[in-house]
Amino acid sequence: MNNAYKNVHPYMVECAAEAARVARGVTATRLSGPSLCGDWDVRTLVNHWVLYTSHGLEHRALRKQLPEELTGRDFTAGPDWAQAYAEQLDRAVAAWDDPAVWEGEVDLGTAKMPAAEIASMIVKELAVHGWDVATITGQEFRISDAAAGFVLEVVEKHAELYRQYDGFADPVSVPDDASAFERALAESGRDPRRAAALVQEVDQ
Repeated sequence: MNNAYKNVHPYMVECAAEAARVARGVTATRLSGPSLCGDWDVRTLVNHWVLYTSHGLEHRALRKQLPEELTGRDFTAGPDWAQAYAEQLDRAVAAWDDPAVWEGEVDLGTAKMPAAEIASMIVKELAVHGWDVATITGQEFRISDAAAGFVLEVVEKHAELYRQYDGFADPVSVPDDASAFERALAESGRDPRRAAALVQEVDQ
């Protein structure tokens, strides 16, 4: 059995389930408010999250490019968007539930990357942007220590690449007792302990 499938797919399942749970907790009134991601409002953040972690995840497994119809869609336009996201996540995770899909490369249009690497990076997106969405909407993003350790490994491996394309900000210092997930967030340029204060300011 492909080791990446065996070692990574369970974290994909876990992070997708948590992402779906967090999405259901996003109220309509929150969508127009500011996020913790630069100039994006929560709606823009959620649309990015939904596009790449569910539709993008499935399309990568199927070795298909995302069509313009999807890249330009406002997934939050309907009241049942969170349920639609959960269902699309289920389809995406199922598409990767085949060891053969983890073999070979995925054509990204501008470059090719090993399928297992792409899958790992999207699991990271599920968790990191899931935290972004959860935090700004007054929720927590909760994953196991093992999944958090995996996300940390992916962040550390690809942090400089993300920073080249402004996907990550500069790393943030965290206390020695920070959890693996807090260290992953900090390495991606997020301040997990300051975020709560920023959210309080938004709510005032």
